[in-house]
Amino acid sequence: MTLLGPADVRRLAADLGIRPTKKWGQNFVVDANTVRRIVRTAGLDAADVVLEVGPGLGSLTLGLLDAAARVVAIEIDPALAEQLPRTVASYAPEHADRLDVVAADALTVDALPGPAPTALVANLPYNVAVPVLLRALERWPSLRHGLVMVQAEVADRITAPPGSRTYGVPSVKVAWWASARRAGAVPRAVFWPVPNVDSALVAVTRREPPALDVSRKDVFALVDAAFAQRRKSLRAALSGYAGSPSDAERVLLAADIDPLARGESLSVGDFARLATALRSVGSSS
Repeated sequence: MTLLGPADVRRLAADLGIRPTKKWGQNFVVDANTVRRIVRTAGLDAADVVLEVGPGLGSLTLGLLDAAARVVAIEIDPALAEQLPRTVASYAPEHADRLDVVAADALTVDALPGPAPTALVANLPYNVAVPVLLRALERWPSLRHGLVMVQAEVADRITAPPGSRTYGVPSVKVAWWASARRAGAVPRAVFWPVPNVDSALVAVTRREPPALDVSRKDVFALVDAAFAQRRKSLRAALSGYAGSPSDAERVLLAADIDPLARGESLSVGDFARLATALRSVGSSS
């Protein structure tokens, strides 16, 4: 497999008149060894159908096509979406028939061509990394595992355990769908243009949501409320959501949660149990 190097990426961009934009979070990978590392770390097998978000000029796409059965790439930039099949046809003609390109915003796509995706592997646009990851996990339950490259600070938030300083809304919401762990750091020099932030890989593995009679939307709304005032106790932070401080305390006690605890101490299962208690207490009052 011939992969793109720095000269290839710059030449393709110049031919298209492309200048990477902050609007779409474009930082293209120009190091072939980094691509090989991502593909290897993703743990793909020959049967995987890979969903790639933000393929850009195709650096990672070429590596994915060599390791999986198919790649479905969602690209918001029309010029890049149009160019990607041509790049694959030029650098990997034997794999050209295994690529589908969807020219759209990954946050609004509802349907994909071909078989359902089984793995998410992507250099996610940093400005929308968490929303894209959450939407992919929600929209395509066929996704069993994945590896995404995100800003290092965001990787810390996604993978943080309860009780840690970086634990927050992204940590809980990703945990609803999957287990997540850091899978390594990525140096700035492998990108063009070079970003002013560090990057990291996050590996996710699908798991079943908490087995409670409560909707995901109810749980996520509760999570948002709990972390909107993260320095306050849950009794205070949820007072408006529950109706009053005393109502919040009653619900917290019903869920066997200390009213003076903070949101950062609760696991996703705790939040699901709390949402169930809120509905139960509310319906009986």
